[in-house]
Amino acid sequence: MNKLNIDKKAIRDLAEIMNETGLGEIEIENGDHRLRVSRGSTAAAPETIQTVFPAAAQVPAAAAPAAPAAEAASHPGTVKSPMVGTVYLSPEPTAAPFVRVGDTVNVGQTLLIVEAMKTMNPIAAPKAGKVIEILVENEEPCEYGQPLVIVE
Repeated sequence: MNKLNIDKKAIRDLAEIMNETGLGEIEIENGDHRLRVSRGSTAAAPETIQTVFPAAAQVPAAAAPAAPAAEAASHPGTVKSPMVGTVYLSPEPTAAPFVRVGDTVNVGQTLLIVEAMKTMNPIAAPKAGKVIEILVENEEPCEYGQPLVIVE
């Protein structure tokens, strides 16, 4: 009988990465060995959107002034990115955006998608209100904690 060798340090490292990035699942593969760590929850899982976007040419983003970014980060209605990834403002390239500036949104309504590790993660409105500013462009890379949208 083969004894299963489990690398507990690898599992802890992956769990730490999941906590830092907000991912719900992470998987690594090395030869014949594959390790998948998934965060279980008793709450209802958020809707997963399986959409494939064509690779876009990387265009450097224009440098944004530091002052407005600092103001956006401190605004009480700022929705920040829970992970590192790529922002998509619509469900597919030819579709209308999820929201526009001036739209009224409900709690839980999808504002945009952040793709991380080939997984589309819908970013929901944390409160009902009016979208007063969208701080990112479509297909723009984003960082953990980066302000994305302001809902007031």
